[in-house]
Amino acid sequence: MRKLLYASIAGVTLSGCTGIPKGTEAVTGFELERYLGQWYEIARLDHSFERGLDCVTADYSLRDDEGVRVINRGYNLEEGTWNEAEGRAYFIEDKTVGRLKVSFFGPFYGGYNILELDEDYAWALVAGPNRDYLWILSRTPQLDPQVEQRLRQRAAELNFPVDDLIEVEQGNACPNPPASAT
Repeated sequence: MRKLLYASIAGVTLSGCTGIPKGTEAVTGFELERYLGQWYEIARLDHSFERGLDCVTADYSLRDDEGVRVINRGYNLEEGTWNEAEGRAYFIEDKTVGRLKVSFFGPFYGGYNILELDEDYAWALVAGPNRDYLWILSRTPQLDPQVEQRLRQRAAELNFPVDDLIEVEQGNACPNPPASAT
């Protein structure tokens, strides 16, 4: 039930919003194959569909329809429960531009805009369709503090409310996720 609620709220919250925040640009020269795999959420702006979750990861893999399968998973440390949502994503523009639309609920899509990306695909700064959604992602559970600071500074330059970023627990408190909840 929580899985359905999690996906429903995400879909309703982002429905129809596939834009990009004004004054920002998605990365170019993007290579989807290099972006696939697991990413750890290091920091995020608060929103209802991830509220109370730590140990958050996003797993990206190819779908048969040339889209991307998205598995978002997070752990509520207080309740001791996992939440998981499966979605799908598709490019909005050229496949070499880091702009996708993602859906966790029916026909409703939200923008997924990669604003900064390490040349080795080790970290990313991702925004939703507006400045209410921002994530700092890393391939590892911990991100070099200097890199995180640079990403926060870049987000501030782009007028995101970086003082409101939530640090996501990715340490020893995180249990192994269940084998498959989908």
